[in-house]
Amino acid sequence: MSAATAATPVNAEQTGRRVEEVLERLTASGDPAAAAAAEELVRSLMDFYGAGLARVLHLLSSTPGELPAELLGDGLVASLLVLHDLHPEDRDTRIARALDGVREHTLEVVGFDEESGTLTLRAREAGGGCGCGSGTGAQEAAEAALACFAPEVRAVDVQTAPAGPRLLQIGTAPTGAR
Repeated sequence: MSAATAATPVNAEQTGRRVEEVLERLTASGDPAAAAAAEELVRSLMDFYGAGLARVLHLLSSTPGELPAELLGDGLVASLLVLHDLHPEDRDTRIARALDGVREHTLEVVGFDEESGTLTLRAREAGGGCGCGSGTGAQEAAEAALACFAPEVRAVDVQTAPAGPRLLQIGTAPTGAR
């Protein structure tokens, strides 16, 4: 692999959509043999790459220590491991890892509905909860981060944390007031 290829960002969600679009075009072309062959090709490649990734993980795990954090924290690697059901971390750990990467928002997990795939989050202002729109953009940022690390999260619901108690300003009395 060239350095240029390694630096090119690849998004698993976009790649999946492109594959689906190509398969849909082949199906729509009216040639069932071509559509079936394309689907078989995709399955064969998925099986091949999945087996290769499983082997890499096996070889890495046979060396002392855990898998490198950089490996598990890389969005592309994580999405491939999750896609092939090889990621060693559980769903909640992967969700936490994804949300840790959303630095512009402080997000707290409220709950996950397994049936619907909805993750409920609470947005908090990094400075302590002044109630001044901390949820703005938080949903999009969370969805983007979770797409790689936790694709089982199909929807994100961001609730804004209630504003904390109002700060009461106490100052000195104005001059001459007694």
